[in-house]
Amino acid sequence: MTGSIPGKGKNILLVAVGGAAGALARSGLDAAIPAPASGFPLGILLVNLAGCLLLGWLLGGGAAAVKLPAEATLLLGTGLVGAFTTMSTFSVQLLRLLESGQHLSALAYIACSLIGGLLLSWGGLWLGRKSTPLREADRR
Repeated sequence: MTGSIPGKGKNILLVAVGGAAGALARSGLDAAIPAPASGFPLGILLVNLAGCLLLGWLLGGGAAAVKLPAEATLLLGTGLVGAFTTMSTFSVQLLRLLESGQHLSALAYIACSLIGGLLLSWGGLWLGRKSTPLREADRR
């Protein structure tokens, strides 16, 4: 026995550690970003947009460009970014805006989240692909 964690157990541990760090980072950033008087969920919006950019970069080739091992992609992508970004908080905050009659803010939140998320995911993929020469088949 070498004392090392076997394959699947190691992967689960990497995702768990990344997830814990991502959840703590999300909570910390959301608390540090002051919400406007309107109650617009700016902190979670910025967290989710940053996560889109980071995951796009990682999966677009950025991880390969900086020579991250596959385990680091599990730790950072699945674990950290997976827990850092949050669909459930987005949904609850959207419902709070709607319930309080802030329909224009709710529409802005949806638009900023979806359009911004798509644009930043694309930007991250583009940056990752520019970081390393990958074959086209590896980019999917």
